Amino acid sequence: MDALDATDLILGGVLVVDDVRHARRSRWLGALLMVALLAGLVVGATALLGGNDGAPQAVVDGQPPSSDWRPYSVVAPIDTGINVYHDHFRTEEVYPEWLLNGLGVTKTCEPTFEGSWQERYEADKEVCWDTITTSDIVYFKGTKIIGTSPDGGTDIHILDDPSDGHGTAVTGAVLDANPHAVIFFVEGFSTEAVLAAGNQPLVDIVTTSFGAIGSLPVPGIETGTHQTVVVNNKIHTGAADNTPSPAVQDATAGPPWSIGIAGYAEEGDDQKETMSGSYPDIAADWTQVLPNHDDVDGYHETSGTSFATPRTAGILSFVLEHLRGEVGDMGSGASSENRSGLLVDGVWPEGNPNAGSEAGITNAVVRNALNLSAWYPSFSTWDPSAGTMPISPVAPCTQVGWGVVNMSNIQPMIEHLNGTQTMPDRPGDVELCMQINQEAREAYWNVYPSEESPGQTLVMASRD
Repeated sequence: MDALDATDLILGGVLVVDDVRHARRSRWLGALLMVALLAGLVVGATALLGGNDGAPQAVVDGQPPSSDWRPYSVVAPIDTGINVYHDHFRTEEVYPEWLLNGLGVTKTCEPTFEGSWQERYEADKEVCWDTITTSDIVYFKGTKIIGTSPDGGTDIHILDDPSDGHGTAVTGAVLDANPHAVIFFVEGFSTEAVLAAGNQPLVDIVTTSFGAIGSLPVPGIETGTHQTVVVNNKIHTGAADNTPSPAVQDATAGPPWSIGIAGYAEEGDDQKETMSGSYPDIAADWTQVLPNHDDVDGYHETSGTSFATPRTAGILSFVLEHLRGEVGDMGSGASSENRSGLLVDGVWPEGNPNAGSEAGITNAVVRNALNLSAWYPSFSTWDPSAGTMPISPVAPCTQVGWGVVNMSNIQPMIEHLNGTQTMPDRPGDVELCMQINQEAREAYWNVYPSEESPGQTLVMASRD
């Protein structure tokens, strides 16, 4: 199955307008011309921001041995590293053994939670940090984090770089949207790093916030995200670039199986951030207050699609977790043998409009609900002094795709997916605009498939 056929299988019917379906293939050349036109936006753009070791356990298929825990979801950020000492990631909850086994945990570290960041690190250096290898998957007890560092090439595996902090902020954005998410953190920027998460049976969502500056049309991690979504039936959220460049050719946000995310100003202005990718799937909150990487309780304000993207991953995680609770689904992932590609697998309870029937919620169903829930801010909210671009009443999809997604989208998505309140279809012009977008992405990524081998490490620029 080639990329186009596989994409059609996963997304078929979600983004297709009935009135134009018959013309899809005949507009193939037009799609390519659109890519070329959109790529012209790149010219002149600049970036805005700029232990306790145990033997390896057998991987289980994703279902717990009993319902003695809680409904949960697993989100996998792929990034620079993570500050396991920050209060933002603390929990009194202890992950059950079946969950650790299912995620392939090979080692447990119990971080020190007294003293400064440096004091805690020094206390744990010999028993934890110096013992971690590229093949380890580590559970940090007392936190929400399970981490791995398959790429290597770092002084301290998994722990965020002293001079960076990108991965800590990214993961903080996930948990701001869903504080109960289980974090399977992967340190790295390669296809191998993506596959370390995408091939984990229990992972639901993989989120990436890196890519070539300016969305240059070069091979990226698309082979890994294709495996994650098309083969393993999971969700991938990918950051558009922090320039006005179109997302179509972006290796992180552009492939049709990925959810490409640009940025908007959530408070006070509610409009598109000027320096944020164009023609994505959706736009999400550009500026957030997120945890520091080099202390235990500090926060900083930061901006970029890097953070809009994991916020969206957290929103989707919350939706999955809630729906699993409704139908009695105590597992996770869609690639386990007993889940048959389903992200939510269970029976609607008594009192639900579909009581007694199978939930059967897949990637395509979730993605459709996300698209339906998105919305366009009114031009009237634009503040000319805010440094944003007003949402145009004409073809706003070229700016922010299906529209804006924030925490307000959660309830409509849940009600739509559980059948209690169906969201209306989007207007025909919006659907047509996004159908053209989808055709351009399918044409582009079929004509120019990546020749990158899965094990090749890529030199990528983080988006913050």
